[in-house]
Amino acid sequence: MLLAEVAQATRRLADAGVPSPRFDAEELAAFVHGVKRGELHTVKDADFDARYWEVVARREAREPLQHITGRAFFRYLELQVGPGVFVPRPETESVVGWAIDAVRAMDVVEPLIVDLCTGSGAIALALAQEVPRSRVHAVEVSEDALVWTRKNVEGSRVVLHEGDALTALPELDGQVDLVISNPPYIPLTEWEYVAPEARDYDPELALFSGEDGLDFIRRLERTAHRLLRPGGLVVIEHADTQGGQVPWIFNEEAGWADAADHPDLNNRPRFATARKAMP
Repeated sequence: MLLAEVAQATRRLADAGVPSPRFDAEELAAFVHGVKRGELHTVKDADFDARYWEVVARREAREPLQHITGRAFFRYLELQVGPGVFVPRPETESVVGWAIDAVRAMDVVEPLIVDLCTGSGAIALALAQEVPRSRVHAVEVSEDALVWTRKNVEGSRVVLHEGDALTALPELDGQVDLVISNPPYIPLTEWEYVAPEARDYDPELALFSGEDGLDFIRRLERTAHRLLRPGGLVVIEHADTQGGQVPWIFNEEAGWADAADHPDLNNRPRFATARKAMP
């Protein structure tokens, strides 16, 4: 019975324009019935919970799946998320993967890492988990987001700071090995084209940044340069339509070397990296 209901829910979600209808229908069924997605076939017909159709209707209205279930999966993490915090996206996993490899390749025993605009804490927590001897600082300005960040970093090695990413952590100036950020980067002119899940539920502070979407990144460039040691790395996520533009911000005249763009899993330009030039 449950699998037949999931098939029906899949059709409803597809008709509503949900990008991954089958996955979402199964995830919602697993959530309501307290099992894993791979265990749905074990739910007896008599145990079907009609609340399933309530959550399907919410997803049909394009409420984010993660707001309904209260959880988001990111690399090896399960995070608590909800209204007021940006829901981490799969494409950011490749950004973090590059950063982890880069930090591991550094000849540094206890690398110092700063995650600016941390949101749910996904990036900072993944780095702390996968680079065991790292010292990770995370910065977030939004009180609404911090409600969730604090829950997620509790018991971890991540040091959380409430404050403006652009002026944060002056005590670490010139010492940081890696600065990483998933900042706001959507152009205000693109508002109507943004998926309803993001436009209507993610905080605007985490999404939009001026006419071309690069206002915050231009300012973040100076912050990263201030924090990094010579030879330290910056990693910045951006929109796939901004490929080629962000590396120009991290140019030689501004004190950078090796600025480059990198593709995500769909081979679209997704993040830029640069190295602070040696004096």
